[in-house]
Amino acid sequence: MLDRYAVKVIRWPLKTLAALPDKLGITANQVTLTGFLIGLLALPSLMLQEYYWALTFIVINRIFDGLDGAIARRQGITDCGGFLDITLDFLFYSMVPFGFVLADPSANAVAGAFLIFSFIGTGSSFLSFAIMAGKRNIESPIYKQKSLYYIGGLTEGTETIACFVLFCLFPQYFAIIAWVYGTLCWITTATRIWAGYHTLKDTPEIEVN
Repeated sequence: MLDRYAVKVIRWPLKTLAALPDKLGITANQVTLTGFLIGLLALPSLMLQEYYWALTFIVINRIFDGLDGAIARRQGITDCGGFLDITLDFLFYSMVPFGFVLADPSANAVAGAFLIFSFIGTGSSFLSFAIMAGKRNIESPIYKQKSLYYIGGLTEGTETIACFVLFCLFPQYFAIIAWVYGTLCWITTATRIWAGYHTLKDTPEIEVN
């Protein structure tokens, strides 16, 4: 819901920051992998209940995630880069609640499982529509700079990062936040399924000769 506004705020800083790695010959895919590896450090931090360290690694990961896109737009967006970026993003998103489950299984296990379950809904509805939209050459009117058709919703990347920040700042309330955010994710999944189905239904298929 907030991504379209967040993109406008961070576009210029990321574009400016991307000039240096581009000049040094650092590729967008290298930044994607580096950011993911740094983000993985959040898992042991969460297990040890070092929540401020975990938050640091989460924030760095998200900065790298924005930076790789800015570099890609300078060097040329590729399908393999988009594939790598979105795959590692979804792995990272599911890793964070798993880390809280490991930190306190008795208090967080069920809520964490529900949140990961809800991420399956948002992720599958996002990716399955992107595949079908690509087959029909349907382009997003808002996120034209994305590798995939970016279908929005109530919970997008900006809201998810805000949720992770709340987790780290208030870990004692992880279960409550996870239940609330997971429910919002399912609302997003339902609206994406409805919108995606009707968009594809009303768009003629491209005939292949």
